[in-house]
Formats: sequence, C-alpha cells, structure tokens
Amino acid sequence: MSGLSAFLSQNAIQTENEEHIISKRFIDKSGSPIPWEIRAIDEDFNETIRKSCIKRERDKKTRSIIETTDTEMYLAKLMVECVVFPNLKDVELQESYGVLGAEALVKKMLTAGEYSELLECVQKVNGFDVDDDLVDEAKN
Repeated sequence: MSGLSAFLSQNAIQTENEEHIISKRFIDKSGSPIPWEIRAIDEDFNETIRKSCIKRERDKKTRSIIETTDTEMYLAKLMVECVVFPNLKDVELQESYGVLGAEALVKKMLTAGEYSELLECVQKVNGFDVDDDLVDEAKN
C-alpha cells in the first residue's frame, strides 16, 4: 500500500506555470519581448470547455440530434483559460483592440503565426501531443 500514497493529492507534484515568448511585437521598456504566462488545466475543466463547444443540430431525414464539437471555438476557449498573463479577460485590453470577449481578443491581437505558436505552447503545457492538423486548422 505504500506505493498508493504517491497518488494522493497532497503528494502529487503540482504543475507550474510556464513562460513563453509568443510574439516579438510586445516588448518591455528595454526592448525585450514580454513572455506570456501559460498554465495547465485539469481534465475536469477541459471537459467543461469542450462541452461548451458542442453544437446540436437535428438531422432533417432521421429527426435525430447530431452533436458536433466546434474545434475552432474549443481551441480559442482553451487558450483563453490557459493564458494567465496577459489577462485576456481584461476589459481595457479588449477595448484597445475594439473587441468584446477574450476569444475575440486573442484572435485580433495575434498574427496567424503567433496564434499558432500560442496554441502549440498551450497544448505542450497541458501534455497534449501537438497534432499538425490542429495547428494548421488554427492557422486558418
């Protein structure tokens, strides 16, 4: 039973936030790029995000309900929830880009390549194997 104690919550090694340079366009007073702080989330929270991105449509022929996940929406929400700094939910930051909502902000403030870089970093921090198809989809 001694091995089981390693799995107790209080004995698990906590994940630490990571800093990544997502863009060289956001610089501090000395001209150095400002790193973004990214955190990992647990699967329970990830499932909540994923479920919020499910679209339900009725099949006209069979009249059954078909559920599909809006992958683009899921990835945007995942990024928003994992980015600690900058605070994408900050109203002043959103207003400066003329958008409403954190998901719209991250898409507006980053170039396509930077968005892809952020997605890749979020996936790595959360332990996902980076799938090139998802990265390519996020670029579009």
